[in-house]
Amino acid sequence: MPDLQPAEEILLRLQEKNPRFHAKAYLFLLSALHHVMEELDRPRHITGQELASGVRELAIDRYGPMARTVLEHWGIHATQDLGDIVFALVDCGILIKQEDDRKEDFRDVFDFEEAFELGYPWGAKP
Repeated sequence: MPDLQPAEEILLRLQEKNPRFHAKAYLFLLSALHHVMEELDRPRHITGQELASGVRELAIDRYGPMARTVLEHWGIHATQDLGDIVFALVDCGILIKQEDDRKEDFRDVFDFEEAFELGYPWGAKP
C-alpha cells in the first residue's frame, strides 16, 4: 500500500472514529468555514450558528436543489450533525475551539426541510 498523505490519514482517522459521516462532509464543512471567514471584515471566531448558516449558503450555491440530498448522502441530516463534525475536527487538532464553544451551539439552528425545500431561495413552493 502506498504511503498516505497526512490529510488522507486524518480523513481516514475521522471516518474510523465517526463512520456515519463521509469524508466529503468534513471537507465541505471546512470549505464552509472558509466561505464564512471570507465574508468577514476581519478574522474572528465563528459561532456555531454562523457556521451552520455558512454550510446552508454554500450547499445551496454548490448543489442547488440537490443541497439537502447531497448533505444527507454524506451523513448530515440536521445542524446538530455539523456540531459533531466540528468537534471531531477539534479532537483531531484540525480546528481549535474556544472555552465556551459547545456542540449544543449547533442544535436546531435551522430545519433542513425548511431551509432546503420549503424556504428554498429560488422560489420553490411546498
